[in-house]
Amino acid sequence: MSGQVPCRARIVRRIQESPTIFTLGIELLESNQRKRFSFTPGQFNMVYLYGAGEVPISIVSDPEDETMLDHTIRVVGRVTRGLALLKEGDEAGIRGPFGRGWPLDAVHGKDVLIITGGLGCAPVISVINYILRRRADYGRLTILQGVKHSEDLIWRQRYERWIEQPDIDVRLAADVGTGNWPWYIGRVTALLDGVEIDAQRTIVMMCGPELMMARAVGSLASKGIPGGAIWMSMERNMHCGNGLCGHCQLGPKFVCREGPVFQYPEIESLLAIRGV
Repeated sequence: MSGQVPCRARIVRRIQESPTIFTLGIELLESNQRKRFSFTPGQFNMVYLYGAGEVPISIVSDPEDETMLDHTIRVVGRVTRGLALLKEGDEAGIRGPFGRGWPLDAVHGKDVLIITGGLGCAPVISVINYILRRRADYGRLTILQGVKHSEDLIWRQRYERWIEQPDIDVRLAADVGTGNWPWYIGRVTALLDGVEIDAQRTIVMMCGPELMMARAVGSLASKGIPGGAIWMSMERNMHCGNGLCGHCQLGPKFVCREGPVFQYPEIESLLAIRGV
């Protein structure tokens, strides 16, 4: 359904996740567009605010939910500040879905290790939700989430609920922890030292700061994880979604079209290099 003209949509749910992060549940107004719309976790939409512009936002809802598309948004600029003012019943526009999502078919029956850092965890939240709703189709699920400051952790109740489940290993880290932070204080990559990994059957999915992901690759290699088993969601300033404007260029690649999810060998020479 991706194209140049935004489809009309209505806000049907709004959740304030933190002082600067909120989730909009959006429903396409035309029934034929709702029926045609399909996506893979890891893909994104261009969310359009009439009179202001549009921004790329990951889809965090389940692909089988035909009634609503959830988008978790951080207030960082003019358009996102405007989107933050929308209420239930207000209208927005949707273009998408765009890009390449996570390789969920290839992960079938395998162990999944998810590593995410910073506030940009939405691309992996969608895949966590997907796997949890189809738990019997996947092996061991390990989630490592890191934030700079303990107060930056959104969806804390969700993580606490996941921690209570017996078949999921969830570990949280904060570079700086306040007095009520019960989990690890330090870099999220340090959590890899204590994680049990079967290198022959593990697929890794990561998103977050590129330096963090580069450090994680080194630790994973020492555990025998091949580069081809590592997938990363890359962040760039995406304006058009079609690879036409060039704003999201990563070396010779366009993140909006060839990503945002890349297999590590595809971008090994480009990762964490300033200006690329």
